[in-house]
Amino acid sequence: MKVIVCGAGMVGSNIARHLAAESNNVTIIDRTPELVRKLSDTSDVQGVVGNAGHPGVLERAGAEDADLLIAVTFSDEVNMVSCQVAHSLFNVPTKIARVRDQHYLEPLWADLFSRDHMPIDHIISPEIEVAHAITHRMQTPGAINMIPLADGRVRVIGVRADTDCPLLDTPLRQLTTLFPDLHINIVGILREGTTIVPSGDDQILAGDEVYFVVENSHVARAMASFGHEETAARRVVIVGGGNIGLFFAREIEAHHPGVSAKIIEANDERAKYIAPLLERTTVIRGSALDLEILEEASVGGTETIVTVTNDDKVNSIAALLAKRAGTQRAIALINDMTLEPLITNLGVDVVVSPRATTVSTILQYVRRGRIRSVHALREGVGEVVEAEAMETSTVVGKPVRDIDLDRGIVLGAIVRGEEVVIPRGDTVIETGDLVILFAAANAVKKVEKLFSVRLEYF
Repeated sequence: MKVIVCGAGMVGSNIARHLAAESNNVTIIDRTPELVRKLSDTSDVQGVVGNAGHPGVLERAGAEDADLLIAVTFSDEVNMVSCQVAHSLFNVPTKIARVRDQHYLEPLWADLFSRDHMPIDHIISPEIEVAHAITHRMQTPGAINMIPLADGRVRVIGVRADTDCPLLDTPLRQLTTLFPDLHINIVGILREGTTIVPSGDDQILAGDEVYFVVENSHVARAMASFGHEETAARRVVIVGGGNIGLFFAREIEAHHPGVSAKIIEANDERAKYIAPLLERTTVIRGSALDLEILEEASVGGTETIVTVTNDDKVNSIAALLAKRAGTQRAIALINDMTLEPLITNLGVDVVVSPRATTVSTILQYVRRGRIRSVHALREGVGEVVEAEAMETSTVVGKPVRDIDLDRGIVLGAIVRGEEVVIPRGDTVIETGDLVILFAAANAVKKVEKLFSVRLEYF
């Protein structure tokens, strides 16, 4: 597949590397020569220096035969124009644009991005995606990550195995004996930066990040088996009243009536702007690094603090101050993921990466075959994939033990109508099943082939 990525910032460079590593033909466009040169030197990516909205620049990038254009520059307008030019002049089949300014996304202007006006196939709003990611983590206390799949019937959950985790040093094959009625399947382990695709002989060690697939009705028991029995938050303090903080507060008001929220916003003008937009959320004007402000927000009696300013240091320090004051759980938004090991060791429970969240969203529109959704767990770790098994797929009609799966692929669950099946060796995948699996970074392309639809099907 030939892909043009407009913008060599954190998201653009990350998605370019990701796709190039899977043997796609990737060209990146950016105005900054240093960024283009750095990416071209370190990855199998071609580079073009220039304005991604200019027809000549897109032509030099090979737009005339491109399959996909991903526009993630820092300018919404450049992203939109790039898609328009790619459509009107080069007939690029699929265009994805990142749009930050929420005024463009108001329902009143819903026709703006239609094919007859500004033909963008998929709009990515990082602020909304991050707010949703934080909400998902809030729904499962004790989880460092949570991804709902199959219309909410299945979840992929990540937990950190502490020294008191009951499952430490237990071979995974014994889990079915220990918990015969628990619908859970461990699909990935991250240990000291290395991804382990587990077999039955592998064990969980203290400090591991463990990712498992579980039926929704079994979540509480599954979390308890890992030693996590935290109660859901009823009081939340949000640090930062920008778009992410505002969206998150609105999510709480709309879908969690039993949760009360407060926002701490340092900018007086912004605080005055967001206060009338919220019905049940208290807005406090001040710095979250001021202990008096934290005391005014009653962080000591709060179950969860969520820090989502545009400053990693403020997010980290505010989260740690709140934990020191008595907050049970801290979730911090961090752009520089090199800080994650440091702040999690100091006490921050969950780190959310806007870059990883945006990349996951983009990947859903890039994957081929009958792939319904894709979620990147971490950069370079692997992806959780939800795929539909078609009649012509090679996985249909044979026991799981006989399917030629790559060593980097683990089947997590099969959803058949209203039934959730945790696959065993004799489980047979049927036409129409939703198959949820984990694929290590080097095995993702093989998942696409497993669930591709051959031409004779049509």
